[in-house]
This record gives sequence, C-alpha cells and structure tokens, in this order.
Amino acid sequence: MPRTDYFNDPHAPTPNSLVPAASAIVVNEADALLLQRRVDNDQWALPGGTMNLGETLAQTVVREVKEETGLDVEVTGLVGIYTDPSHVIEYDDGEVRQEFNVCFTARLRGGRLATSTESKEVRWMPLDEVDALPMQESTRLRIRHHLDHRALPYIG
Repeated sequence: MPRTDYFNDPHAPTPNSLVPAASAIVVNEADALLLQRRVDNDQWALPGGTMNLGETLAQTVVREVKEETGLDVEVTGLVGIYTDPSHVIEYDDGEVRQEFNVCFTARLRGGRLATSTESKEVRWMPLDEVDALPMQESTRLRIRHHLDHRALPYIG
C-alpha cells in the first residue's frame, strides 16, 4: 500500500491512527548499515514494521528484519523512542498514522540477504554513503542518534 510521509509539514493530514512499530540499526563487521529500499515509497529505510498482537516490540523487530531482509538478528540495545506528532504517515486506504517507532540496535545472527514484498532492494550500505540516499528525515534522525553514541536513548 503506497504511503506518503510528512515531517514538520503544516499541510499534513490529521492523524487517525497510532500503531506501535519497531525498527533496527544493524551494522556489520565492515561497519556497513543494513538498509532496505521500500516498495511503497521508493525510499531507503531501516528494516522494521508494526507490532502484532501477542509479541513484544523486540520480537517485532526480529520478525520484521527477517521478513524484509532475510537476515536473523538479536536485539542488543535501544536507540530511541520516536513519537513525534509532526511526523505523519498517510496510506492510500485513508489511514493516517502519527509516528510511533521504537528503534533498536541489533546484531547479525545469520540468514541470507533477500528482498520481500516490502523491499525492492536490501544492502549493507557503507556509512559514508548513507547521506546521499533518498531517505525520510525520521530515518536519518534515528541513524544520526545511533552514530552519536548517545549515553541515553532518545525519547521524543
């Protein structure tokens, strides 16, 4: 389902939904970041997605990374909690979500890189190439917070 992200946009539609989601920062031994190019908006993003009933957010991110990238990961930490009401995601079915994402760090445990119905491309991206990619500002913020090696998780 196609989506449009609005970030600090006064013309953004009014949210009608709030759905818990999780994303992962996974960096390999070559210091490259795991990214996927999304099918729904053609932007590069961290792997992740919405929580299902009966699972924890940590289980959500492990499942979503596997579904979207083919890789198995283990949660190792917390980058932050992102609930900015000025980040709104509009879907073509009329749903308009306010951002609600918990971003974790995770370690690679196995698997093989693969695309899915949600990802048209999956890559280990060298950190010095990330800034040049088409990417939502909210994703850049999560990556920046990780690279800042913050003493405490971001809450905002």
